[in-house]
Amino acid sequence: MGGLVPDPLTVASGISAAGALISAWQLRTRALRAEEKIGHLQAELAAERHAASHDPLTGLPNRRAFHRLAATLLTDSAGQPLIAVVLDLDDFKQINDRYGHAAGDQVLICVAQRLAAFAGDNLVARLGGDEFAGLLTTPTVDRRWIDHATRRLCDSMAAPIPLGSLSLRVTASVGLAPVTGQTQLAEALCRADEAMYRAKSLGATRPRRALLETARLAEC
Repeated sequence: MGGLVPDPLTVASGISAAGALISAWQLRTRALRAEEKIGHLQAELAAERHAASHDPLTGLPNRRAFHRLAATLLTDSAGQPLIAVVLDLDDFKQINDRYGHAAGDQVLICVAQRLAAFAGDNLVARLGGDEFAGLLTTPTVDRRWIDHATRRLCDSMAAPIPLGSLSLRVTASVGLAPVTGQTQLAEALCRADEAMYRAKSLGATRPRRALLETARLAEC
């Protein structure tokens, strides 16, 4: 008894359908691979942009990014008072000389974290070395507010910093100055820098240890 003979048209249609499914699967696979590759490239580009605009040690924006972001903030501030901040550690070289550069790096990281915590959502940056800057929005720019903010920031920096089995204290010289207009950032930073150096010179004339080895942490 002979078997049924497949209809050639049916066979051809089945082969065509299977080929279409395979082609669709191949196209989908290629599309997924292309999307994955694009995602990797976008991630690499974002990482490169971040590395170009941020300090690799502290993660804060670098000098170039600070000025770019500050210019945007000045444009978008809608008349809200702004204060430029400049901060420089006192006798920071002593830490590197006495404890090594790894210890100095840990101090800089801690200082960056404390400055960021003080500034909240405001812009802060590491300009280079042990020099930091910020641009703060404020409710007012009167002398009392500036003096109070300066004291709070200096006190924050003077808190003990854990360093292995030791706890160190560092002091910072701080300068603040109001930004009076969209084009006045450079002038405000200069005034803040001058205030910071006045604070540093005053500190040098009175008894002060900028770096104190306070205690072994195990004994605290």
